[in-house]
Amino acid sequence: MPGALPEGLDWPSDDLLPALDAVVRSFHAYVHIPFCTVRCGYCDFNTYTSSELNGDLKSGFHEDLIVEINRSRELLNESGYSPRQIETVFFGGGTPSLFSSSQFGAVLEALRESFGIAEGAELTTEANPESTSVELLQELSKLGVNRLSMGVQSFDNDVLAVLDRAHSKDHVAPLVSAAKDLGYEVSVDLIYGAPGETLDSWQHTITSALELEVDHISAYSLIVEPGTKLARRVRSGELAEVDEDLNAAKYELATKLFAERGLGWYEVSNWGKPSRHNSAYWSSQDWWGYGPGAHSHLAGNRFWNIKHPTSYRSALKSGFPVAGREMLTPRQQLEEQLMLGLRTQMGIARSLLGELNVAAKLVSEALGSGLLTMDANRIWVTPKGRLLVDRIVLDFLS
Repeated sequence: MPGALPEGLDWPSDDLLPALDAVVRSFHAYVHIPFCTVRCGYCDFNTYTSSELNGDLKSGFHEDLIVEINRSRELLNESGYSPRQIETVFFGGGTPSLFSSSQFGAVLEALRESFGIAEGAELTTEANPESTSVELLQELSKLGVNRLSMGVQSFDNDVLAVLDRAHSKDHVAPLVSAAKDLGYEVSVDLIYGAPGETLDSWQHTITSALELEVDHISAYSLIVEPGTKLARRVRSGELAEVDEDLNAAKYELATKLFAERGLGWYEVSNWGKPSRHNSAYWSSQDWWGYGPGAHSHLAGNRFWNIKHPTSYRSALKSGFPVAGREMLTPRQQLEEQLMLGLRTQMGIARSLLGELNVAAKLVSEALGSGLLTMDANRIWVTPKGRLLVDRIVLDFLS
């Protein structure tokens, strides 16, 4: 089941958000579609199957999203935020490909009417192979959706079975081909480290993904989240524990093979043509997250919605469906710059370490260990450092 939300401050009683800093940022929209046909064994995302919900919430769910979109426009206007067009939209989930094209269209029209969508904006939807059709891709293309993020995870059917994925590896190529013919930029999402997955199996998955000649590949190390079916199977001994050393070898293999095919890394888990939407997260731009459990960030304010779709719908009847919020201090914003920037090809400004009072000895040790490299102005993680970037950040902030 989905993990717990963080605790936070109450939503302002006057429905106004202060601008905690004067940084000029771009504006983006994330739309959470919290429905899945089945729950994958490793998943603790905020998603729900029909058996976990009372009644059919999906068919009218776009109307709930539109209510929140309209309210967000009013709040930003009344809080004194300057009008900004939306630069990117990302439909995530869950399984957005369970939405109909008319539902996509209604949400996009609401965003367009409320804020405007910039010319040339990146409009992405996640999709699962088993719930995507060529017809749906054609209809979404007509609505302006121009980027597809396909949840493939593996090209080994045995690994897909361990992960409780509902599709076969053979479902993927025809859909990717159709999407490319329609002009989509296509990203393939992969997961490595499933119990029983060998290095040879992972190499086959990488090779199969590269043969699709997509614009972008994401590759994430499997995390066995507490409370999931997969965690119970590992705990019982039915499945082996994740081998972190083998995962490191899989990451290094992926980096090598992607680079050989011209897909350069730009974030620890991402290669190829950068996603403008995800890049907005990593550079701490402004975005509003619509839907149950979605997170938002505006000028130093971070807030997150109630998780359950039924409770979310009920909360919208009287106000904002926010479960909690926090106001980032200048120190917290600098820490986020470090945490996010070191994960990317852009790295961080050397001056940031001084602003955070990071001990020179720690920086020298990381450089000497080959985890970091730098020039006169910036610092980056090395290929070796990418495997340990979270540890580097924790050490710097300790």
